[in-house]
Amino acid sequence: MQLTLLKGGQLVVEGQLLTADLAIVNERILGYGADLAPPPEFNQFDTVDVSGLTILPGLVDVHVHLREPGAEHKEDFLSGTRAALAGCVTTVFGMPNTTPTITTRTSLDQAIVLADEKAVCDFGLYVGGTQDNADEAASLSDAVGLKLYIGSSTGDLLVDQFEAQIAHFMATPLDRIIAVHAEDEAAVRHYAKQGQRRPPICAKLSTAYLLTLAEQTGRHLHICHVTTRDELTLIRQAKERGVRVTCEVSPHHLWLNTQDEQRLGPYGRCNPPLRDEPDRTGLWEHLDGVDLIATDHAPHTRAEKESGTPPAGIPGLETMLPLLLTAVTEGRMSLADVVSFTATRPAHLFNLPDKGSIRPNKHADLTLVDLNETWTLSDDGLETRCGWTPFAGMDVTGRVKQVWLRGQCVYREGSVVAEPGYGQRVQQGQAG
Repeated sequence: MQLTLLKGGQLVVEGQLLTADLAIVNERILGYGADLAPPPEFNQFDTVDVSGLTILPGLVDVHVHLREPGAEHKEDFLSGTRAALAGCVTTVFGMPNTTPTITTRTSLDQAIVLADEKAVCDFGLYVGGTQDNADEAASLSDAVGLKLYIGSSTGDLLVDQFEAQIAHFMATPLDRIIAVHAEDEAAVRHYAKQGQRRPPICAKLSTAYLLTLAEQTGRHLHICHVTTRDELTLIRQAKERGVRVTCEVSPHHLWLNTQDEQRLGPYGRCNPPLRDEPDRTGLWEHLDGVDLIATDHAPHTRAEKESGTPPAGIPGLETMLPLLLTAVTEGRMSLADVVSFTATRPAHLFNLPDKGSIRPNKHADLTLVDLNETWTLSDDGLETRCGWTPFAGMDVTGRVKQVWLRGQCVYREGSVVAEPGYGQRVQQGQAG
C-alpha cells in the first residue's frame, strides 16, 4: 500500500476550515488531523508540504458537453477532461447530444470505450431521450441519468411530444434523475418568428409544465441551467409541496447579462440565453433555492462562433472555480457554499458515495488552491480545444496549485500530468 501525507494545509471539512494534515492510502482518504503521524505499519511514505494552500474536495460537474463522438474539432474526451482538471473538476458527466447521439445500448457502449481510452478525470455519461426510446433508455442503468431536451438546442434530441415525454417519465426508474433542458419549444418557435430569441417566458412555461409532470409521476426532475428568478420561485413552491425536484445554475448566467451578450457578440450566445440584470441578480439573491452549480461547458470553435450561423454554447470548465473563489473573496458566498454547490450536493444527488467531500474512505479527489493569489483569466493556455473564454481579461482571486484524483496528483502548477485513460467511469451506489 502507498501512503501519502499532505502536511500543513487548510481543509474544508463539513463546512469548517481546519488546519490539518491529510493521509492518503492508495486511492482513498485514510484520515486527517493536526500533526498527523503515519500508522506504524507504513515504513515508507511520501510527504508533500502544502502549507499555505486550502484543500477542497475535487469538483463534480454534472453538465458537460465533451463533443465526442462526432465533433472532436470542438472538444474530445481527452481535451475536455484535461480542461476539467485544469479547473479542479475531477468528475464530469457528459451530455448525450453527440453525433451519433447517445440514446441506445450500442451508442452508450461506444462512448464509454472512447472515454475509457482518453479521459484523464473520472466521468459518467447520460443517455438521451428521443421520441421513441423510453423503454431502452430506462434500461440503461450504467448511464448516470436521463437527459431530455424539451426545447431544441445543439443536436437533434428534441422531445416535444407529450406522449414521448410522459412515456419517459413513467418508464424512468424512481431512483434515477431526469435532467431536462427546460424551454417550451412552441414558445421558442413563436417568438423566433417575431425576432425574439428565447425570452424568459419559454423557460417559465416549460418549468411549470415539467414540475406538474414530476408531481404526477413521482420522478426526480432536475432542471438544468435555470436563468430567472421566476423559475426559482416555481421550483421553491414545488419543493414545498413535496415535488422531487432539484435545479442547477451555470456560472455564465450568474456573471453575465444581456449587455455582456451584446459586448461579446456570438461568444455570448447560449441556450438558454443570458438574461437581463434583474434576473441575473435574482439568481444570486435566491441561491438558497439552487441545488447545484454546473458549467454547461459547451465549446465551439472560433470559426463556428464567427460564422453566419453561430452555434449556442459557452465553455466553462476552467473558469468556474476561479469565479466562485472570487465570489468568496467578495463576500457573496462562503467556501462551504462553493464545496456544497460543486462537490457535496452533486455527489449526493447523483449517488456517488466515493465523491464530493473530504472524509475517511472517500476517494482522495482534492483541489489545492491559493486563496490569496490574484490573476487574470485569459484565452492563452486553456486546455479546452476551443481556446477561448468569455471571461478573458477578468481579474480573479484564488488559483489552483494542485489537483489530486484517487490519490494521485494529476495537475501541478499549470500542467496536467495525468495520462490518457487514467479517468474511470463513476460507480453509483454503495461505496467501495
